[in-house]
Amino acid sequence: MIIRLRYGRRLQTYLKIGACVLVGVCYFAFLFRESLNAYEHRERVAAAELEADVSEPSKQQLKLKRQQLQRQRLLSKQQEQQSKVTTNASSGSSAAAAAVIAPSPSALTLYEYSEELHSRTERELQKRSEHLAAVCERYKLQEKYPPNPWEFFVSPGHNNLVWCNVFKAASSTWMYYFNILAGYDVKYLQRTEMQPLELARKRFPRPELAELMELLPSALSFLFVRDPFERILSAYRNKLEGNKNTFYKALGNKIVHRFRRRQLGGPWPRCGPTFEEFVRFLIAEHEAGKKFDEHWAPIYSFCTPCSVNFTIIGKTETFQRDSEYIIRQAGLESLLLGLGKLPQRKLRKIGNQARSGVKSEALVERYFDDLDRSTLDQLLKIYRIDFELFDYDYRKYYDMVNPWSLEQSTAGVQAGVHPTTTTTTTSSAGASAAVVGNGAVTQGQVT
Repeated sequence: MIIRLRYGRRLQTYLKIGACVLVGVCYFAFLFRESLNAYEHRERVAAAELEADVSEPSKQQLKLKRQQLQRQRLLSKQQEQQSKVTTNASSGSSAAAAAVIAPSPSALTLYEYSEELHSRTERELQKRSEHLAAVCERYKLQEKYPPNPWEFFVSPGHNNLVWCNVFKAASSTWMYYFNILAGYDVKYLQRTEMQPLELARKRFPRPELAELMELLPSALSFLFVRDPFERILSAYRNKLEGNKNTFYKALGNKIVHRFRRRQLGGPWPRCGPTFEEFVRFLIAEHEAGKKFDEHWAPIYSFCTPCSVNFTIIGKTETFQRDSEYIIRQAGLESLLLGLGKLPQRKLRKIGNQARSGVKSEALVERYFDDLDRSTLDQLLKIYRIDFELFDYDYRKYYDMVNPWSLEQSTAGVQAGVHPTTTTTTTSSAGASAAVVGNGAVTQGQVT
């Protein structure tokens, strides 16, 4: 009896152990099957993504082709309309004929789809380079201004793209583009409080001179330029006018204390410097041989275009067309084209655009009306080389300023002689005369 009980208990124990082993085997088999299913699912998802990636370029190409055909039709219609206008206006004035020949703003937006406009852009860019080279050679500016890599950005991972950052000449837009090339997300660029320049320098540190000169021959290098006086006016409005910029507020107060005329014992006004005071500050700093802030430093002194053979010289007046040309030459269409379609509010935050919406070129005459001819002569000593290098006309500014200074006007009234009687001839002569000064061009030499 006792033996039977012992055998019964052993059998129960064995059965329990066997059941536990069987449950364990079933459990591990279940886990193995689930893992296998999960692995197969991941493989199917990866294969689907790969197929989508393979098919996506073809879809994008089809979309681009459709857009290209649409724009070519629009361009052909526009050319037909221009030819009709040319025929009808053949007996009209030369001004009307010139208006027909000149490319319309809408044509510039079709630049990337038109071989004709592409060729026209190449010819104009070639003329700019040839003009700059001729001026550099005429005044031997290569020797006076050696290469300066301080404001250069180099992106070797994107077909050796090299850009010299000219502040207040479409610099915010291209700083945004380089931050995109650096890998920053658009949404991050919209919400971050860091300055775009600071972000860009984290990914594109300042190059060494030897590194820059070695890379330039095989690089697509470019810079954007602007009418020099429009540029310094834009810098003044953005940094000093009204002392609204906290970083430049101390400089604004310094300019006011140094150059503002006030009643004896009267309080200093809290507003920022006037444009006339800012110009007098520039003249005094230049005469003292001091280094300028990058926002109003002449381009010839820090981008050194005579020592750096830039592939492309863009201008703010043709910014969209020139930018699209650069982007396509660098093969960056998929990254950069279309970024300008962001809402204006977001573009203003990213690009640091003026909130007033009024461009500085529309206000030039109003601000320069506060200057006199003598002050303009001295200001040209600083920026005359930029006017010549990039083929801008400085003579128009003589029609904006007062033909006499405040001191001449006061002396003339006291003597009973109107100032215009003594300054008319000098005003007309000075408009075409070369300005002599430190860093200015005159009589075939650089002084």
